[in-house]
Amino acid sequence: MRRFIISLVAAIAVVLAVGGAVVAGSGGGSTVTRARLERSLPTEFANLYAAQAELLGHQGVTPGSLHPTAMCDKGGAVEPDVGPGSNWNCLVSWTDPDNPMPPEGYGKFELDVHTNGCWTAGGPSKLVGYATLTDTRGREVPNPVYEFDGCFDPQGDDTPTGVSFPSLLNVTTTALRPDARRHVSVQTTCGTGDGGCRGEVTATAGDTELGTVTLDVDEEQTATLAFPTPVPAGAPEVTFTFHLTQGVGPSKPVTLEMPA
Repeated sequence: MRRFIISLVAAIAVVLAVGGAVVAGSGGGSTVTRARLERSLPTEFANLYAAQAELLGHQGVTPGSLHPTAMCDKGGAVEPDVGPGSNWNCLVSWTDPDNPMPPEGYGKFELDVHTNGCWTAGGPSKLVGYATLTDTRGREVPNPVYEFDGCFDPQGDDTPTGVSFPSLLNVTTTALRPDARRHVSVQTTCGTGDGGCRGEVTATAGDTELGTVTLDVDEEQTATLAFPTPVPAGAPEVTFTFHLTQGVGPSKPVTLEMPA
């Protein structure tokens, strides 16, 4: 009986240990949270961006002048914003008159976050530059904000920051492939942001309207939009016009050529 009880206790301990590992792996009870990242990333970024400005000889750029803010997300709409992992994305906005934000108002940073509260971030090259830069003395030196590390206090402030940015919708189709009846479709992706991408898309081929379809895509997801009316024979291209009620879409109609 004693041997049975010992075995039973050992089995229960194994189950509890496995259960604890699953909870930790899924982020439950983790000190890695969206709010802590949203406070830590802008602070570290601002210090390094100011250092980059000094290397480039840009005047008047200080951590305080940048007023950086961040919105962070883990795994898109399908995963809670908590726990370590390499699938954290943070949208960061800052103020630099010499380097204005794109129309969506932010740059996207990809983060690998560890259980101890430390992280590595990779910045968007179109806004922060590439791995090296040429300083005011003509030397090729590492770019401080191309990739950088930081840490937050695991017991630090975890109240929501209230920062949010709209998701950015992109068209990923580069060449139309109509089916046997000349119906076309276009693929879109909705990036990190608040609330995903919603609205309508209208397709036209010359004077022929191919239809208006509903766009309803969660953040970090893709969707293929098919249009009900076939493209008239001889039409050289199709134009897609986006009307978004949620998120940020192409500012101009997107025109794609029909195959020859």
